[in-house]
Amino acid sequence: MKAAVIPGVNAAWELREVPTPVPGPGEVLIRVAACGMCVNDVDATRGYIPFPSFEPAITGHEPVGTVVELGPGVTSRQIGDVVGTTWIRGTCGRCDYCRLELPLSGQAAFNCAAPTSTGFTVQGGHAEYLAVAARETVLIPDGLAPELAAPVLCAGYTALSALRAGEPAPGERVAVLGIGALGHLAVQFARAAGFETVAITRSPDKHELARELGASHVVGSGAELREIGGADVILVTAPSHPAASESLGGLRANGRLVLAGIDGAEPFIIPPAVQYPFFAQRNKIVGATHDDPRYLREALELVASGAVTPMVEVFGAEQVQEAVEKVGKREVRFRAVITY
Repeated sequence: MKAAVIPGVNAAWELREVPTPVPGPGEVLIRVAACGMCVNDVDATRGYIPFPSFEPAITGHEPVGTVVELGPGVTSRQIGDVVGTTWIRGTCGRCDYCRLELPLSGQAAFNCAAPTSTGFTVQGGHAEYLAVAARETVLIPDGLAPELAAPVLCAGYTALSALRAGEPAPGERVAVLGIGALGHLAVQFARAAGFETVAITRSPDKHELARELGASHVVGSGAELREIGGADVILVTAPSHPAASESLGGLRANGRLVLAGIDGAEPFIIPPAVQYPFFAQRNKIVGATHDDPRYLREALELVASGAVTPMVEVFGAEQVQEAVEKVGKREVRFRAVITY
């Protein structure tokens, strides 16, 4: 099969012929149609986060395709099913974290002693074929194009999980900080759920787009958010803790700030009490990642219904390195998807 292989840290991705995987007991073989490219795929290439721990290194945790072969014992999937799989697929089942018997979520990736992580500990989806345990797949709704389904498996899953973690109540206002791969979906999810939604972005060229996505207001900072009355929930989808800290000034009393963007360089800091009396606001700061498989199914259904539409740039397999470079420069609006 053809696969996008990463020869080493800081090396260009190469389209190579590699052995096609064979599905083992309980597994299905997926003919990959499309796989989204997350910035974490690029960060692994650059060594900012751990490089894939297997060879050949094939990353990608937003694959969608058709089941073409069943391994022994599979009954929950059929040949012809269109399925996807996600970033965190399983856990070791033996460590202290696993003994808590919590539902599978992104939390496991950072707490389990040996998680199964697509594209990081096992082969990812930037390839023509992928073997995955049937229980680790999710059915894609009928009629949903693979190019639109793929970004939901990570970006969409994270965005809706962040909204649910904020627990907005009817009549409350939701703000989304950062209009990118996660943020452009979070705005749509919040609006589809019936909440008045505010976009926070410092990019003037995104203002009109944010309104088209469903934002009732667009502001450039937490201070500007406060000027229009604040928000009950702020979903931080931008990878900037300083921007998240600044946005606290726009959070209403009893509000919730949800950190869903990943900042690997700067700490999250609560401003001084004389600047922002956090101790007196009864605010909450919550982390969010892939938080419940039900949210993934809900996100896929919302996209299939047309209530939410991922904005994607589609690249052919032979253009994969071009996609890597554009994602690394933050030039994609808003998700690169590779077809195989």
